[in-house]
Amino acid sequence: MSEPSTDVTFDGTALPGATFGDATLAGRAAALDAADELAGLRELFTLDDTVYLDGNSLGALPRHVPARLQEVVTREWGELRIRSWDESGWWTAPERIGDRIAPLVGAAAGQIVVGDSTSVNVFKAVVAASRLAADGRDEILVDASTFPTDGYIAESAARMTGHRIVPVAPADVPAALGPRTAVVLLNHVDYRTGRLHDLPGLTAAVHAAGGLAVWDLCHSAGALPVGLDEHGVDLAIGCTYKYLNGGPGSPAYLYVAERHQAAFDSPLPGWTSHADPFAMTPGYAPAEGSVRGRVGTPDILSMLALEASLEVWDGVEVSAVRAKSLALTDFFLECVAAYVPEGRVTSVTPAAHAERGSQVALRCEDAEPVMSALIERGVVGDLRRPDVLRFGFTPLYVGFADAERAARILADVLAG
Repeated sequence: MSEPSTDVTFDGTALPGATFGDATLAGRAAALDAADELAGLRELFTLDDTVYLDGNSLGALPRHVPARLQEVVTREWGELRIRSWDESGWWTAPERIGDRIAPLVGAAAGQIVVGDSTSVNVFKAVVAASRLAADGRDEILVDASTFPTDGYIAESAARMTGHRIVPVAPADVPAALGPRTAVVLLNHVDYRTGRLHDLPGLTAAVHAAGGLAVWDLCHSAGALPVGLDEHGVDLAIGCTYKYLNGGPGSPAYLYVAERHQAAFDSPLPGWTSHADPFAMTPGYAPAEGSVRGRVGTPDILSMLALEASLEVWDGVEVSAVRAKSLALTDFFLECVAAYVPEGRVTSVTPAAHAERGSQVALRCEDAEPVMSALIERGVVGDLRRPDVLRFGFTPLYVGFADAERAARILADVLAG
C-alpha cells in the first residue's frame, strides 16, 4: 500500500488543522470524520452500530418522522378528518412537496409533482413524451442496461403509441439517434454498477437530433447535482425512498419542464389533474402546470412522511453532499485495495469521478454468501445477482469510519 497522505481533504482543498498522527486507514478515517462538515447530520437519523450501506435501496429513518406521522394520524385524520384536505393542506401536498424536491434536482418551482410509483411515472413520461414528439418520429431509445421495470414500461408504451423500441447502451446513444427518434429514456446512474451517465451531453445530443430526453433519477437525486433546468431535460422521474429517505414505498415524482406543460398530454388523466376536479364533469379538461401530472387521490400518510423526511435537507448543499460522496467511495475503494486479498473482488464502478454515482459495486465470485456473512457481522449492503456486491454511500449519515470498517470486515469474510 502506498504511504498515506497527511492532508485530510475530500473536496479538493486541504482542511486546515486536519493533520493526524495515526497513519493507518482507521486513523485517517477518524481524521476525515472529525473534519466532515456534514457529520452532524447523522444525528438526525435513527441508526445503530450497523454500517448501513444500503441507502441506495432504502434510506434510513429521520428521527422526527414518527412524531409527525403520529400527529397526522391522531389529529389530522383522527380529529379533523375530511377537513384536513383543506385545513391541513392535504390537497396541495403533491405540488408543495414537489417544490421541496425541486432544488435537490436543479429545478425551479412548479415543475415537479409527487405521487404514484416510479413505474407509473415512467409510463406517464414516456407516453407523454411520445405525444410531444414531432410527426414521423416513431422510435423510443431505451437504455439497454436499464432497471427492468423501465424497460417493461417503455415496451408497453411503444405498443400503445405505435412506436418501436430501440435498446442501446448509453454511450452509444449519439450514434443511434436519427430522424425517427422520438424519445430517449435513460438512467442517470446505473443501478448495478454505479456508473454515472453524461446527462448534459446526452440530453444535448438528443435535442440536436430532434428528440426528447427523459431521465430516471432514482439513483442520483439526493446524492449528486442533477441540473434538470440547466441542462434542458424534457421530463424526468424518480423515487424518494433511496437517498431522499422518504420511507418504504414513498411516492415518486414527475418533472415536466415548464416549456412542455401546456402540451403535456398524460395517458392517465385522473380526476385530480382536472382543471376543476370537484365539478365532476364527464369531459376532461387538464389543469395548468405540474398538476397535470396527478392522477388519483394522493396517498397522504406516505406523502406526509416524505415531506417530513425532506426536512433533513434544510441548509444542506447538494455540492457538499457530492464532494463527500466521492471522498467516501474513493476511501472505501482504497481500503478494499489495502485489506482484501488480491483477486477476490473487482470494482465495476468507474474510478473517474465524472462517471461515478454514490455507490461501489464489487464483482465477487461468491457474492451471495459473502453478503449474507457481511450482514451477519453488521455491514449491510445488497446483492445484484449473480456476482455483484453493492454498497451505497449516503453522505448525510455514512462516515469514513463506516467505510473503513466495511472494507475490513469484507476482507475478514473473504479471508475466512
